Amino acid sequence: EKGHEWGYKKVKELINWCKEFKIKELTLFTFSLENFSRPKKEFNYLMKLFKKAFKELQKEKKLRNFRINFIGRIWMFPLDVQKEMYSLMEKTKNNMPFKINFAMAYSGRAELTDAVKKIAEAVKYSNLDIKNIDEKLISQNLYLNSEPELVIRTSEQRLSGFLTWQSVYSEIIFLPNILWPEFT
Repeated sequence: EKGHEWGYKKVKELINWCKEFKIKELTLFTFSLENFSRPKKEFNYLMKLFKKAFKELQKEKKLRNFRINFIGRIWMFPLDVQKEMYSLMEKTKNNMPFKINFAMAYSGRAELTDAVKKIAEAVKYSNLDIKNIDEKLISQNLYLNSEPELVIRTSEQRLSGFLTWQSVYSEIIFLPNILWPEFT
C-alpha cells in the first residue's frame, strides 16, 4: 500500500517537472485492464486511493494550466470513482497549455478493438465506405489521438500494451532496475 501512495506522490512531482520543462502532454499508464484481477483487498485500496487522488487534484491550484483526461474503459470502475474522473475532466476541460492523460482500465489491444468496433458501426449505420478507412481514421477513433515522442518504462523492459498504435515511432527508454516511486 505504501508503494501505491509513493507512486501517487511521484505523479504530483512529475506534473511539476512537465510544467518546468514545458512538456505539453503526459500520458500515465495508471491502471491496466489486467489490474482488475488484483486481490480484492488491494483493488479496494486502489479504488479508495484513486478517489482520494482525483478529489485532491480538483483542488490543486497549480493544475490550472492542465487539462486532465482519462483514457480506457473507465465505465468498468466503481461509480464513485467514475464520478470523480468525470468531475475532474469537466473541471479542467478548458485548461491549457498542458494535458495529462491517465490510462485507466487500459490495454493497447482493447483500445484497438474498441476503435475497430466504432469504425465497424460507422460502416454499418452511417455512410462510411470501407474504402475510406485509413490510418488517420483509426487514430481518430482511438482513446488517444496523439503520438508520444518518448515512452519511459520503469521496472521492466516491455511496453505491456501501452499506447500500442501511438508509440510505433516513439523513442523508448527502459529503466528495469527502477520502480516507479524511485523515478527521478
